[in-house]
Amino acid sequence: MEEEPILDIAHLGHVELLTPKPEESLRFFRHVMGMSVSGERGGSVYLRGWDDYERYSLQLTASDTSGLGHAALRTRSAPALERRLAALRAAGVEVWRHDGELGPGPAWRFRDPDGHVFELYWETEWYEAPADRRPSLKNQAERYPARGVNVRRIDHFNCLAVDVRGCREFFERTLGLRCSERIELDSGEEAGMWLTSNNKSYDFAFTKEAHGVAGRFHHVTFALDSREAVLQAADTFLEAGVPIETGPHKHAVQQTFFLYVFEPGGNRVEVAHAGARLILAPDWKTITWTEAERRKGQAWGLKTIESFHTRGTPPLPGRG
Repeated sequence: MEEEPILDIAHLGHVELLTPKPEESLRFFRHVMGMSVSGERGGSVYLRGWDDYERYSLQLTASDTSGLGHAALRTRSAPALERRLAALRAAGVEVWRHDGELGPGPAWRFRDPDGHVFELYWETEWYEAPADRRPSLKNQAERYPARGVNVRRIDHFNCLAVDVRGCREFFERTLGLRCSERIELDSGEEAGMWLTSNNKSYDFAFTKEAHGVAGRFHHVTFALDSREAVLQAADTFLEAGVPIETGPHKHAVQQTFFLYVFEPGGNRVEVAHAGARLILAPDWKTITWTEAERRKGQAWGLKTIESFHTRGTPPLPGRG
């Protein structure tokens, strides 16, 4: 008899980005990306897309370097949170309580096998738009900003890992996440994996770290409403002097229509449209891509730019 799937994780809640240029990074996310500030505390500013239902989806923290501070996943209930914490502890994972941030209630943090910090929480603060930000349509969180790229919500993030397969098996075992797609090299090594906790095709991904350095970050992604919005975002970035790394184009893996840029602090940021692609099958079978298939490049033939495999944050001395 097959085991009942674990459905305790609801979705990605927020990501904390570290930046050595906090004022410039804040201007980028506010005026170029079109996000709104929903609070400040300590060395952090909290921002949101116009249809994020929680108070924030991005925590921007001043630091001496760039990279991922932590990534937070919301559970489906308080008992679901307790079950996942018990599973982590049973696996020998150190779990510690973290308080003091805006929005979520009690939160618990742990490190994945590669050293990235993750957070689990249930209690949260739903966003209440002030009078001047209240939308005409009561089924969206906030008024459309009509500013910059106008990101709608957080979508996913991508970490770099020395042992991608080990990280995948860890999240499958302890959090019950499902792998929707993966990349396997001719050597048998796993070079990429995409995990989901819901009907989205993925909440986060891990790809191979080129330098053998643990704990590094690849990108965070915010969702736009259409492919045309991604094309318009390219013009917005161009006029704002924001360096475009690659795209607009369509990924082969997951079929996301993408555009990648670098924010002033050095972190890679993606704006994307995933279209109508959802995973509705409860018994979805993981798609595995071969090394030869991935060598063909993206969906319409665009070759993957070299920096996509080699550049991450925090930067490595002399290598980026």
